[in-house]
Amino acid sequence: MSKLEALREKLPDHAKDLKLNLQAVLGDGPLSPAQRWGTAVACAIAARNPELREALLEAAAQNVDAAVIEDARAAAALMGMNNVYYRFRHMIGKETYTTRPARLRMTRIAKPAADKLDFELMCLAVSSINGCEACVRSHEQVVIDGGMTEDQVHDAVRIAATLHGVAVALEG
Repeated sequence: MSKLEALREKLPDHAKDLKLNLQAVLGDGPLSPAQRWGTAVACAIAARNPELREALLEAAAQNVDAAVIEDARAAAALMGMNNVYYRFRHMIGKETYTTRPARLRMTRIAKPAADKLDFELMCLAVSSINGCEACVRSHEQVVIDGGMTEDQVHDAVRIAATLHGVAVALEG
């Protein structure tokens, strides 16, 4: 039994919906395998549950190249930084902060190891977990302008929502 299957079986009865949703969101849909598994890994890391993270890393390694997994790790880490910074600027709403340069390195966004749009989709999903409206809007615009569909965006956010819920269920 894989770590992911074991994790699904471990979910308590009150999280039965999440057990079913986890299987559904990682199944077929409008996302490519790289988009699906990259988003899932990035979101599992952002959800900060070690068991969930390890299960998704194992499953992803069986389905996508290592570059996709490294991009997922980078997306989670960068959004961990950016979502705090840009959420602060948005919440404060003072022009004096929004006109200042961030002066935070984020070159990986411009030069991911795998596909740039897929990386942006991972960033969008993690930003939705972290609750940064400015980042969600920015990354959604980039992926839509890049040719992705709203169905793809929707599926990525469904993955984010489900994995965050699974992490909460495992903790409680």
